[in-house]
Amino acid sequence: MATASVSFKSREDHRKQLELEEARKAGLAPAEVDEDGNEINPHIPQYMSSAPWYLNAEKPSLKHQRKWKSDPNYTKAWYDRGARLFQANKYRKGACENCGAMTHNKKACMDRPRNVGAKYTNMNIAPDEKVESFELDYDGKRDRWNGYDTSTYTRVIQDYEAREEARKKFLKEQQLKKLEEKDGEQDGENVGSEEDEEDGLKIDEAKVDESAQMDFAKVEKRVRTTGGGSTGTVRNLRIREDTAKYLLNLDVNSAYYDPKTRSMREDPLPDADPNDKFYVGDNQNRLSGQALEFKQLNVHAWEAFDKGQDFHMQAAPSQAELLYKSFKIKKEKLKSESKDKIMEKYGNAASDEPIPRELLLGQSEKEIEYDRTGRIIKGQDVALPKSKYEEDVLINNHTTVWGSWWKDHQWGYKCCKQTIKNSYCTGLAGIEAAEASADLMRENMARKEAAEEEPVRQEEKKLATWGTDIPQDLVLDQKLLEESLKKEAKRKKEEMDERKRKYNVKWNDEVTAEDMEAYRMTRVRHDDPMKDFLN
Repeated sequence: MATASVSFKSREDHRKQLELEEARKAGLAPAEVDEDGNEINPHIPQYMSSAPWYLNAEKPSLKHQRKWKSDPNYTKAWYDRGARLFQANKYRKGACENCGAMTHNKKACMDRPRNVGAKYTNMNIAPDEKVESFELDYDGKRDRWNGYDTSTYTRVIQDYEAREEARKKFLKEQQLKKLEEKDGEQDGENVGSEEDEEDGLKIDEAKVDESAQMDFAKVEKRVRTTGGGSTGTVRNLRIREDTAKYLLNLDVNSAYYDPKTRSMREDPLPDADPNDKFYVGDNQNRLSGQALEFKQLNVHAWEAFDKGQDFHMQAAPSQAELLYKSFKIKKEKLKSESKDKIMEKYGNAASDEPIPRELLLGQSEKEIEYDRTGRIIKGQDVALPKSKYEEDVLINNHTTVWGSWWKDHQWGYKCCKQTIKNSYCTGLAGIEAAEASADLMRENMARKEAAEEEPVRQEEKKLATWGTDIPQDLVLDQKLLEESLKKEAKRKKEEMDERKRKYNVKWNDEVTAEDMEAYRMTRVRHDDPMKDFLN
């Protein structure tokens, strides 16, 4: 399988090699062994197992597939920063002229330049640094955290903790100062209410200590550092004694909980008593407070931009907010003006002004006379309902209005029974003429129906095509029949010889009586005892 090099083999040797490979794949023969004594998988393809010719492999092996250029000297260590090796007492030849260390020269010295170097003073000789060289592999060269000391991060944590403690201390001092000012004001005004002051002081002290009580959900977690590290705090989202929001309703079809963002927008218990619920969904925060105002501000910015205002909410938020405030002021002003106009015209029923007595009791000195049916005879004109459309307007000599007549789902004029709105009125003569023409049309239609007779059915002449019997009166064209016979012979010849069949076959499904007759004449009947003597 894994051949060492390409060499000439006879046909018999090649056959034996193939049989051996098949036996190794089937497990009937032991697998091939490489130089190190490891078995070679017989199912490895030959293009992978065979070594290139330029390697001059004498024995079968898979070393050419392994990482043969690997260097075991690669390391993941880093420089020992700040390490010192030897402290000299006097200047040595070839050392740095500035500090006196042997590991670098004056040009590469990182110490402060001295007025008189150690070469001339032989004083304050710097120790020799520990110089190291590493051969890093591919990952080591590109590791951005190589050599990072995790213990240095404890300083960042300590800075944040000190800042938080200072903030809490400052807030507590401010609250205590406010309490002292309130106590001084109350001492001057209410001398006898000492018990009330003590109760208020207790409440204020509870408010002062509220910042310390807010750490109920603080979980201490040790930072993994080499020097032991310090403790960091992780604030949780809820009190551990409270029920998690995703456990309030275990129904599968209830509100959806997103574990990645820890959000549940809908109310998990919509049918429960609102007074007993402490969580109503995250949408409550979206539809209340400043979130709703911000949403209205965004909508106003979009609508104003569509109407031609050249400003953008994200590009100029201050300008958008000022425009929204001015818009609300103008809107309230216009609303109040329209309200004042309506109140001036129709009055205000909700005002505190007393209503006149004659209007309140509905009494007046005007006399009105009614008949037995309740209609007004005299004393007051009948109030007719007014409309914005013109009423009782007669046009084109009509005596009735449009829409006073209805027939066959059409409106018209009652005076002349016409259904065309812009028509001229013809009166009774038009009605009589229309009726006479309608009667005449009905008579003509009845006469036509009576004159019509049932058509004589003619028997269709069936052609001798597929699936039909040969009629007795079949007449065939001899020329077309000869052409059909030639076509049928050509078709059978093509069926016998597939080489003459064309690539693009065009099929014509129109069959004539001559084509059908030619098919019947040339068809071979297998039940005919004389079929072998034909043709």
